Amino acid sequence: MALLWALAVLSLLPLLDAQSPKCANLMTAAPISNTTMDWLSGKWFYIGSAFRNPEYNESARAIQAAFFYFEPRHAEDKLIVREYQTIADKCVYNCSYINVYRQNGTLSKLEMDREHFADLLLSKHFRTFMLAASWNGTKNVGVSFYADKPEVTQEQKKEFLDVIKCIDIQESEIIYTDEKKDACGPLQKQHEEERKKETEGS
Repeated sequence: MALLWALAVLSLLPLLDAQSPKCANLMTAAPISNTTMDWLSGKWFYIGSAFRNPEYNESARAIQAAFFYFEPRHAEDKLIVREYQTIADKCVYNCSYINVYRQNGTLSKLEMDREHFADLLLSKHFRTFMLAASWNGTKNVGVSFYADKPEVTQEQKKEFLDVIKCIDIQESEIIYTDEKKDACGPLQKQHEEERKKETEGS
């Protein structure tokens, strides 16, 4: 569950639309265009998250490190995702897809026979993005943070912290990953070699 999809249906967008100065540097990705999907293409690292819901936090604490690859499928309104998670010092790999709801800027993923939703939030300045846990009073609110490098700059981190403050979550509630604990490097390398051979053979 490296992407930590939000589990409620109501949207965080009304909160962001309130134009809080703490959220001024962030924009929702509605509608999601082909350009947006192409921007998401490639490798991303899960940096950290903070959620009100104990269940989400439990899942987040289990993830020592995680990265994934997005591959857009424009015509199908999908993102193919290849996830590499380190849990209990072991690499867990999964390949699946994410549904893209273009008009409202929402992504969803089917897990355990349930479709989980998250609002896509893009930075105006950095190669980072966030997934907002759906807004349902204060019970389930939360945000997860992703970057194209395993370590973020102070400016990137500040943007994440500003959003955390915007939704009234304390900085002490954030759960961060540790790239040094990643156990998926060898498997990723193996997959890259296999994909290279497939490409050369086609």
